[in-house]
Amino acid sequence: MGKKSRVKTQKSGSGASAVVSPKEMMNLISELLQKCSSAAPSAGKEWEEYIQIRGLVEKIRKKQKGMSVVFEGSREDYFPDLMSWAQENGASCDSFIVTNFGAEGYGLRATRDIKAEELFLWIPRKMLMTVESAQNSELGPLYSQDRILQAMGNVTLALHLLCERANPASSWLPYIRSLPQEYDTPLYYQQDEVQLLLGTQAVQDVLSQYKNTARQYAYFYKLVQTHPAASKLALKDSFTFDDYRWAVSSVMTRQNQIPTEDGSRVTLALIPVWDMCNHTNGLITTGYNLEDDRCECVALQDYKENEQIYIFYGTRSNAEFVIHNGFFFHDNVHDRVKIKLGVSKSERLYAMKAEVLARAGIPASCVFALHCNEPPISAQLLAFLRVFCMTEEELKDYLLGERAINKIFTLGNSEFPVSWDNEIKLWTFLETRAALLLKTYRTTSEEDCCMLEKPDLSLHSRVAIQLRLAEKQILEKVSASGRAKRLQFQKKLEEDAPLPHYEESDIALLENSDTDAKLPIILRKLEEVEEGQEIQVEEHSHFLNGRRCV
Repeated sequence: MGKKSRVKTQKSGSGASAVVSPKEMMNLISELLQKCSSAAPSAGKEWEEYIQIRGLVEKIRKKQKGMSVVFEGSREDYFPDLMSWAQENGASCDSFIVTNFGAEGYGLRATRDIKAEELFLWIPRKMLMTVESAQNSELGPLYSQDRILQAMGNVTLALHLLCERANPASSWLPYIRSLPQEYDTPLYYQQDEVQLLLGTQAVQDVLSQYKNTARQYAYFYKLVQTHPAASKLALKDSFTFDDYRWAVSSVMTRQNQIPTEDGSRVTLALIPVWDMCNHTNGLITTGYNLEDDRCECVALQDYKENEQIYIFYGTRSNAEFVIHNGFFFHDNVHDRVKIKLGVSKSERLYAMKAEVLARAGIPASCVFALHCNEPPISAQLLAFLRVFCMTEEELKDYLLGERAINKIFTLGNSEFPVSWDNEIKLWTFLETRAALLLKTYRTTSEEDCCMLEKPDLSLHSRVAIQLRLAEKQILEKVSASGRAKRLQFQKKLEEDAPLPHYEESDIALLENSDTDAKLPIILRKLEEVEEGQEIQVEEHSHFLNGRRCV
């Protein structure tokens, strides 16, 4: 699956390098579980906690050396078996072959001309590894009695993958053997490579990902060793941290939502062969055909014979690509950084501002996105900033003035400013805030560019530096855009330019336009999350059946 499928030459492993008593291992596992389950560290102490957790994990990994399951030969040795298995099970495999595309890793190469929107690939349900197939497998008894598995489909898929990998008779072995032995997710980064992300927006998610994975591993290690329903699992004899890290990364880079057989709800699935497609910008072209009970993919564009076939993974930021897929996408038109903004409850005008925002469907405290392209802010963020910068008189006008209800719809429209002063204030605020955020980084953009010129950088170091540089470049662009807008509206004010006024007919324009800046403010964007609301990220790569997989 592109860069997330990169893999070193696999080596066959045999036997532990040293005999470790079950009691000794269980003590270490218990210590890890306790450390990972303790209260969240105070602000600024997250890195220190990560070092402690990583130290325990490395102790465990050292004692488990040589115990992980690996397959003989190289990954590409198993691709012919994968394609044969797919054809035998009713998949369409006659339009492409698996090919190594160098820096992009393995992907699908067209063996004939394929037209845009042509159905060229389908995978029947019986080939998919799903939460339902896990329930019907040897993992079923444990699943039925463990609430963590029942609540976390991605964890269920990870353990399902490990159980099937350890089963010589598994029908999914042709697929499992074709997966990478290692990944480029941050779970595989060295400590000094993770350290390069300190000061970035992404680092908190990277540290949380490692902590959560370590906690899950410790919990399930103990469960597999002690629960009666796990007594017959092959994992009982060998279940290493490296095994779990591999399974989690396999699922994280590949899982998707599909409908259940009756179409009543969605479930998580791994989709063999199709998950070999690499990413490019575009639109979602994959769906689920319930009538034929199969995953179907149409071509994103015209492909000539021998060209690589791409799909679009969704509107992910580069932070999401790096953390959940293991690669950095240079031409990502959906890249963005987060900015947390809120009206202070101690402010004299708080109640009035909160009320105007509430009528617009926006909370008084919110996480927004700053985008890499123009305009750098969404309609929702523009509306928030306008209200944030309103005077008491302006607030009264939007609460009690003539056509106050309709005016709410103009808050997110760039064509209808509240006042020239208001526009100057909001763009000055954005310019300043972006500049302040830039100062929190440990390096400058110029220093990052110099580091990226070094030929001896490890892949993970390079990706980490690319990511932090991309964050800074977005903030630099936002700050420059804020300055340009500020100057533009200062000129309007100096010229005493008339303020544009909307008519009732403009409401229809706001409701029907495809332009983000003209959306009615009630239409909240998925990327904007209310403060305190936890974001449940299940790391899906694609949209299936019209559902967004975050």
